[in-house]
Amino acid sequence: MAVTMAEITKLRTMTGAGMMDCKNALIEADGDFDKAMDIIRQKGQAVAAKRSDREASEGCVLAASNGAFAAIVALKCETDFVAKNEGFISLTKSFLDAALAAKPATLEALLALSIDGRTISELITDKIGVTGEKMEIGFYEFVEATASVAYIHPGNKLATIVGFNQESVEVQVAKDVAMQVAAMSPISLSKSDMPASVVEKELQIGREKAREEGKPENMLDKIAEGRLNKFYQDSTLLAQAFIKDQKITVEQYLTSQSKGLTATAFKRVTLNQE
Repeated sequence: MAVTMAEITKLRTMTGAGMMDCKNALIEADGDFDKAMDIIRQKGQAVAAKRSDREASEGCVLAASNGAFAAIVALKCETDFVAKNEGFISLTKSFLDAALAAKPATLEALLALSIDGRTISELITDKIGVTGEKMEIGFYEFVEATASVAYIHPGNKLATIVGFNQESVEVQVAKDVAMQVAAMSPISLSKSDMPASVVEKELQIGREKAREEGKPENMLDKIAEGRLNKFYQDSTLLAQAFIKDQKITVEQYLTSQSKGLTATAFKRVTLNQE
């Protein structure tokens, strides 16, 4: 059957699919819009299955805060061309908005959230059918705290979120710490939060390096402990030198702005190679 340009345009608006895909789906469905939408979605599922073994190394990373809750969503794809497309960025933002509203505790819960009658998982499959590229939620991270902040680095490849223990944190102070996390990539908040496996690995590296330098065997543990302390200074957020004033730590910067103020949690997501 013949279909009109108005019908094709309507279906394209509803699905985001290409003009020819919409025309062919309408013809196959004899003009039935619901059937045409199912045809397009089935195409997305077929493409998704075919591309499942491809690497999705590009994408869009967005973050936002609504006060006590902040989240990061990274929607990954295969090419930078798709990652920079406004439709792809808008789709990522819609997933982030849904996360802020529902506060899902896991990636699986995020994928199950519904937007306009379709789950996020289904919307990703639909988009795969439109672009022909593999897509997936590469990362979903969140923090809950008395107050929080989000930072997106220009280019939408890197984002951070930070939680604080005081509600009235100045915007610039919060942003400074979020940018610190982006720039310096700390591993943990403080020494007490450092994973035991990381600590043991650093001690082992310290011992081996000291041994290679010809240090006495009975001094290896002490030397390794000293190097571990330097590692803590470089790799824990609160002990790091503040990027805007290397003479003080992030912890000292926060307490200088408000008595007792500290960061309580942070997350950092990047698609850049580091």
